[in-house]
Amino acid sequence: MGIKIEENSGNIYCKCDKIKNVQIHLDFPSVGATENIILASVLGDSEVIIENAALEPEIVDLAEFLNRMGAKIFGMGTSIIKIKGVQNLKEVSYNVMPDRIEAGTLLIATAMTGGKIHLKKVVPEHISPLLHKLEEIGCKLIVNKDNIILISPKRLKATEIKTMPYPGFPTDLQSIFACMLTIAKGTSIITENIFENRFKIFSELKRMGVKANIEGKTLVIKGVKKLHGAEVQSTDLRGGAALVLAGLVAKGTTKVKNIEYILRGYENLDLKLNNIGANITREGS
Repeated sequence: MGIKIEENSGNIYCKCDKIKNVQIHLDFPSVGATENIILASVLGDSEVIIENAALEPEIVDLAEFLNRMGAKIFGMGTSIIKIKGVQNLKEVSYNVMPDRIEAGTLLIATAMTGGKIHLKKVVPEHISPLLHKLEEIGCKLIVNKDNIILISPKRLKATEIKTMPYPGFPTDLQSIFACMLTIAKGTSIITENIFENRFKIFSELKRMGVKANIEGKTLVIKGVKKLHGAEVQSTDLRGGAALVLAGLVAKGTTKVKNIEYILRGYENLDLKLNNIGANITREGS
């Protein structure tokens, strides 16, 4: 694209006089790469084509937002996206799409704790793989156009999941879903095909009585009936949320440290969970 990039003492510097006309083929349909190429090429007079672009709903939402501002982006939601640069963007008012990962987190929290939830203002098709797996492990679901009712069983059943780019099972829900399977009946198998180190949270979960073994990109979980409270540390955003959910079902008190990871991706997760029956106190708040 003609951008000069330098790294110096942990800082990244980018400089460009003009974005080139270019056709970019992504080796992997990365969400971050697709979004950043769109943002870098939306202003100017160049034409940029992305092949093997990510298909996630967040890509479509970003492109629709930019198009509302006057951008010219075509093909979002497909593997080939074309961006024709424009000279300026205008102010707009725009409603961002519902957070599908937060919606999934609340559904999983309910399934883990044996509860019932009516989740509104969601887009069920965005989390279709999760909904199918929740039904598979014993949850009852009533799915409508923009809301979902989940009723959890007395005990969840084991299953297998494999993370894949959208529309497959989302890697951002893997840690949270896997945490739920730690108390399911039977042995579950998780295969992580997107990100490395997604399983590192299980060294913390083992402090709470979880039984799991890691074999390369595969996690084997042997479900237990109960977890016990412990002091644990978040190591990443979704893993931190998984620890919070583990604390909801653990006997005794669980203290989760390094919550800045969780706060980066969830707004008032503690308050939302408390509103549906949890007992969470955020220290220092």
